[in-house]
Amino acid sequence: MDFDTLDKQMRKFEQSLDRTMLEGIYVVARLDGHGFTRLTKKEWDLEKPFDIRFRDAMIDTTKHLMDCGFRMIYGYTQSDEISLLFHLKDSTFGRKERKLISILASEASVAFSMHTGRAAVFDNRLIPLPTAENVADYFRWRQEDAHRNSLNSHCYWALRKEGVSANAAQKRLSGISTSEKNEILFERGINYNDLPLWQKRGVGMYYHNVQRQGFNPMTNETTTYIRRALQLEMELPIGKDYSRLINTIIEQSNKED
Repeated sequence: MDFDTLDKQMRKFEQSLDRTMLEGIYVVARLDGHGFTRLTKKEWDLEKPFDIRFRDAMIDTTKHLMDCGFRMIYGYTQSDEISLLFHLKDSTFGRKERKLISILASEASVAFSMHTGRAAVFDNRLIPLPTAENVADYFRWRQEDAHRNSLNSHCYWALRKEGVSANAAQKRLSGISTSEKNEILFERGINYNDLPLWQKRGVGMYYHNVQRQGFNPMTNETTTYIRRALQLEMELPIGKDYSRLINTIIEQSNKED
């Protein structure tokens, strides 16, 4: 069998499960750290429940993913997860699902490992979202998850630092209300409302145009130009205000073909 015939035959098998993300719908990629419990608890001595070194590693990884060959318009990170919103008209790799999943997971794994000097692996999934409203709801959902995780983590580690066992701390927090969890912290001198917003709401980033000044040596004149820059949001809004921010980012991106 000659090579061309063999190549054509084998590619049928290789591409038999290929799927592409439909055009005209929004796509979000969500990456999660794989085995990060072991990494953060056994291999890396981090402050509990939040450590700025880990936060910065996740932020830098998200920044890298925002500019690694895809048209990303919004990035969001909380805990050990990253969500990325593709431009509606992004057609990188023909929108093939396997390519988008594997390459982003690889890029994230390498970027985080390089930043921290520790081997790390991310998995990835794609979420198709039909409307801009669905997109805003998605990011509000992930932000609410960040809030819940933050409150639980602060309570859990407040108890653990008093010598309470892991099982006992989990049982103490199981099924109790948000107000009761806030009371646990308040009794230990912690006002949850005063904690840094990035711990409770996560961190976002998006591109925007900024005006810069330069100098033209040919005309000996000062010139003004527009440059695309990545805006980092450490104090994200919540609720409807967060939805408005996401919608504004989407609307602005749709004007850029």
